[in-house]
Amino acid sequence: MDFDLSPRAADLHARLLAFMDEAVYPAEPVFAEQMAASGDPHFHPPVMEELKAEAKDRGLWNLFMPHRTEWTPDPVSNTDYAPLAEITGRSPLGPEAVNSAAPDTGNMEILALFGTPEQKERWLVPLLEGEIRSCFAMTEPDVASSDAKNIQLSIRREGDEYVLNGRKWWISGAANPRCEVAIVMGKTDPDAPTYNQQSMVLVPMDTPGLTIVRDLLVFGYNDREGHCELRFDDVRVPAANILGEEGSGFALAQARLGPGRIHHCMRCIGIAERALELMCARVADRVAFGKRLAEQGVIQEWIADSRIEIEQARLLTMKAAWLMDTVGNKGARVEISAIKVVAPNIALRVVDRAIQAHGGGGVSQDFPLAGMWAGLRTLRFADGPDEVHRMQLARRELRPYLEAAAAEPTSGDLGVAR
Repeated sequence: MDFDLSPRAADLHARLLAFMDEAVYPAEPVFAEQMAASGDPHFHPPVMEELKAEAKDRGLWNLFMPHRTEWTPDPVSNTDYAPLAEITGRSPLGPEAVNSAAPDTGNMEILALFGTPEQKERWLVPLLEGEIRSCFAMTEPDVASSDAKNIQLSIRREGDEYVLNGRKWWISGAANPRCEVAIVMGKTDPDAPTYNQQSMVLVPMDTPGLTIVRDLLVFGYNDREGHCELRFDDVRVPAANILGEEGSGFALAQARLGPGRIHHCMRCIGIAERALELMCARVADRVAFGKRLAEQGVIQEWIADSRIEIEQARLLTMKAAWLMDTVGNKGARVEISAIKVVAPNIALRVVDRAIQAHGGGGVSQDFPLAGMWAGLRTLRFADGPDEVHRMQLARRELRPYLEAAAAEPTSGDLGVAR
């Protein structure tokens, strides 16, 4: 495995670091002031458009896309993108500023891979230009959606239209006023083979019958993008809005979620690095019981463990990205599942230590740590909960042993010599 950055990625890395230092971090307090002044939790602060324009001017745009298209003729590899995503993850403004924020990234990827020319022109192009946002509607309140086969929303064909009925929730981005389209997963044929029952359709957010029921708060935070409950009551869209083929929804979901999972992990490492920096700065500045907190043995242990864990997570992330580049997303699925468990949990531990080091300030709005923790905690559910990924890892590990055991007679079958 070679994790050295390519010459192009090294150049992007240096320019992205400069962009964060010169534009993104200074914009954080401006962003907060504009949000507060608006009184709208889903307001789109003007400073974000300024950051996006600056990112375009600096050539730091759509860095996430690994597929060569007419709009992204020179994509970076997953291995090259990992350290870039880590940098953007250090700020809550970073991913959107360079048009590499979820859920748009996954939606753009499957539109690029499976969309028709008309779908690409209508939705992919404005997404790639950063003119609109999108959401991905898969999770449902009435079933255990960690098993995607449980999805119940009905997508029924009627002539030249599909009619959608059902409920979705935790639909990230749906409350954003710039969100114009949802990719919706539901069942087109409940009687088909298990993995061919689902399909995906493109549903404009202003379609009659589509209702945003409510925002769902995360530990009391009302996310700017929104995590919404949606209701579909006889929502009608043209049959041409099917994404891929009818019955391909489960396969499309797997194609979409693999890259999305590792992108989250890359950004988690950036969050952890910033939390570690905040912790080190805080303990170097504070005195308790006659000496600086940085001189306390327990604090030094927190810092050492944090550095060790971040490096471990980064190496596993890089290995998964390298495998995606060399053997494909399917060949890297074990490592993707592993890092999806490891990265959010490690980042949570680092942030938790940083909160403890900040005392009461750590849980307040004066520092970004509480918001970091809330966002990271949701990642233990997003794109598959920890338990599902651990189950898949365990099954893969156990498979040869169980196959060998099944091929041999058990001790009860051997009989006893008489």
